[in-house]
Amino acid sequence: MARLFTNIALTGNWRDPKAGESIATLSAHLLERGCSVNVGGAYRGPELPGTVRRADDDTLMDGAELMIAVGGDGTMLYAARFAVDATVPLLGINRGRLGFLADVSPAEMLAAVDQVLAGDCEREQRRLLHAEVESESGNASGTALNDVVVKRLDSGRMFEFQTLVNDVYVNTHGGDGFIVATPTGSTAYALSCGGPILTPQLDALVLAPICPHTLSDRPIVIPGNSRAEIRLRERDEDAAAVCCDGDVIGHIGAGDRLLVTASDARLELIHPPGYDFYEILRGKLHWGRSNRQSQRPG
Repeated sequence: MARLFTNIALTGNWRDPKAGESIATLSAHLLERGCSVNVGGAYRGPELPGTVRRADDDTLMDGAELMIAVGGDGTMLYAARFAVDATVPLLGINRGRLGFLADVSPAEMLAAVDQVLAGDCEREQRRLLHAEVESESGNASGTALNDVVVKRLDSGRMFEFQTLVNDVYVNTHGGDGFIVATPTGSTAYALSCGGPILTPQLDALVLAPICPHTLSDRPIVIPGNSRAEIRLRERDEDAAAVCCDGDVIGHIGAGDRLLVTASDARLELIHPPGYDFYEILRGKLHWGRSNRQSQRPG
């Protein structure tokens, strides 16, 4: 039977022994199916079959047609950078807790992988963001699948900043920072700041203040082709870190600005048949379950 993918790259959360166990099991299974396998060089787990290629970050995607990540959403964000750069799809095996990106359970892993190899799968395109920092100390840029975040460096002080959308002034905020999130990122940091949940197919962005000083300062949703701009107030002597999916790409101070737009790049996610975003929401957010039942002691 013809396979949709024959060259597979594997990565995982190597701090979790269970992720290593899943990688070892999956490697052997893929080899039995006639696939070639690259595994990230930081792998720590059971011994791998001899024909598995251990690769560093620079060579992990050599020849790869599919990337499989084993872990939670943090692992998926890490793997997404490789998948996007190599323009290959990404499949997630969930070894995390609350994550929404990796949707295949360990118990279903081998059966789901067989379905994907046979072409029995669903493909989904996810938007990425492009962040551009324009600073007196130098410009910087980055991409994000979840969100671009501006956070104060001085944990003891509130700072003020302005937001604009397509050069139109929106608001002056006081608080701990600000988030520009994709629909994918709407279930991440932005959600904890009171932001709405967006279905992945929506062409929209979420703008969410972090711990705003004014309770009426609420998250808003803007069209996906908008340009969001964030500026620190001129009188603010503090600096703020700019992060793409949790990684700091630069800093902005008074007079500097951050520009966030949709990236031309897209991440292709692979799902086994029957993928249901709403089912994932119900399961992860415990919708329809009694708090007393879910938090019963013992």
